[in-house]
Amino acid sequence: MVRAKVAWNSKALLENDMVNYQVTEQEQQEQQFDERVIEIARVAKVVKGGRRFQFRVTIVIGDNHGKVGMGVGKANAVPEAMRKAQERARKNMHLVHLSGTTIPHEMTGRVSGAVILLKPASLGTGVIAAGGVRAVLEAAGVRDILTKSLGSANVLNVVQATFQALDGMKSPQEEAARRGKSVEELLPFWERRKRNG
Repeated sequence: MVRAKVAWNSKALLENDMVNYQVTEQEQQEQQFDERVIEIARVAKVVKGGRRFQFRVTIVIGDNHGKVGMGVGKANAVPEAMRKAQERARKNMHLVHLSGTTIPHEMTGRVSGAVILLKPASLGTGVIAAGGVRAVLEAAGVRDILTKSLGSANVLNVVQATFQALDGMKSPQEEAARRGKSVEELLPFWERRKRNG
């Protein structure tokens, strides 16, 4: 009788340890992500009795190795809005094709009035971008890039245009196969110059 009770207790302890282990593993995965708050805005909804104010939080989450996501959360308090935004960003992860520390080719993204131009840059250039564009690119793992905002400065639209441009990126291998060329021929000129001497 006593042995059965001990066995049951050890099983219960083991299950508790497994639950604790799973929580810590999940926390470790969350810690691996680079999380950036882009905007906290107070927004109003006009109703019969006046205005209802809420907070809208925009967050970008990335692993610095080609995965990045954006989430927007709205709530009566900022912490709750941030939690919602984090959840949505984790569910909405995009895969970004990288070419070393930069992007494989030039790309333009358009959302409403926002137009974002992304250009690959040589090693050591850094991220030449500001605001939401910089947050998205750094979270995605891009280290060298040139950018230009050519339209509206609306933060949400600019970030979404950046995501659209990154989604339109093609891997050098895919593009080389489509064009019937070697991958070396599609590399940026500074990479070709290094290889040719």
